[in-house]
Amino acid sequence: MGKKKIAVLTGGGDAPGLNAVIYSLVRACHSMMDCELIGYKFGYRGLYNNDFISLDHDRTTGILHKGGSILYNSNKDNLFDYTVEENGVSVKKDVSDEAIANMKKEGVDVLCVLGGDGTLTSARDFARKGINVVGIPKTIDNDLSSTDATYGFDTAVNIVTENLDRLHTTAESHHRVIVVEVMGRSAGWICLHAGIAGSADVILIPEIPYSISGIVNKIEERDSFGRPFTIIAVTEGAVEKGGSAVIGKVVEDSPDSVRFGGIAAQIAHKLESLVRHEVRYCVLGHIQRGGDTSPADRILSARYGVKAAELIKDGIFGNMVCLRNNKMGYVKFEEVLGDGKMGETSVGGAKIVNPNGELVNVAKALGITFAD
Repeated sequence: MGKKKIAVLTGGGDAPGLNAVIYSLVRACHSMMDCELIGYKFGYRGLYNNDFISLDHDRTTGILHKGGSILYNSNKDNLFDYTVEENGVSVKKDVSDEAIANMKKEGVDVLCVLGGDGTLTSARDFARKGINVVGIPKTIDNDLSSTDATYGFDTAVNIVTENLDRLHTTAESHHRVIVVEVMGRSAGWICLHAGIAGSADVILIPEIPYSISGIVNKIEERDSFGRPFTIIAVTEGAVEKGGSAVIGKVVEDSPDSVRFGGIAAQIAHKLESLVRHEVRYCVLGHIQRGGDTSPADRILSARYGVKAAELIKDGIFGNMVCLRNNKMGYVKFEEVLGDGKMGETSVGGAKIVNPNGELVNVAKALGITFAD
């Protein structure tokens, strides 16, 4: 068998651990087989434009700990529904065959895709068109089904926890209520884990609709106990009872066009007239994605990278690497993403927090309220 050529891309939003997966994948592939690796820049856009770099030991040395991706990211490029210009007009087209032609031109044998549900949906669709694809799940939100954990999540939890710790001292000093908005979209994993670890007094997650009166009750309860300050951690996609998620903006040219944002400001504004404290809010935003990757995520990423190399070596394609019961394995794309039509971006079912699960009950036992 000749030398195998493996292409790698990182799609969707950035996440701490992407570089660690690339680092581990390159080293594991070279140790297991005679191969060459390249990396397409800016996800599927690089695949369409045939824009890539060589991935070898020298190129990947020193990146294990770094957040972001040396291949860069884009969350706007679905090649099965891609914006191109024809006769001066922007139109949507399926350009996946052009991407496949680029891979054939470069002699690519395997495409290794690092991404979340949208990126992996396209990976599934390329697999259906005969490309040898291996997927590696990525999201700081930890909401991908069929795997117990995704890299980037632990780092995000650490960052949010650190910031909650810092906000405690300033809140206590001024007897303030501070509302902290964290990422997670429609899944409350980051907020729940960091809220417990960072001693939040109120945790608001999308899976448990909240009431403003429930928040006020907690603030007044703390006042009566001689604790005249309150920290409220809220997932960006949390929902008030009878309401809907707060949308910050809509990005029309993105496959996942809705961007949540603004709920912390909204809650702070409502509380100002209901409590005797000064109320402030803080949006952590992309701080949660940046900086160095946590040790736990580096190790998890290494496990994902090595398992992906094993699948490539064994010729097992059309699957996503997964972690189940602390063992690395793999699962068919269809099990993760459903059996939709080509280019469809809906998923087979996101992993969300169980409102009656152990961690929610742990939080409640510690005196944290979900204002439900």
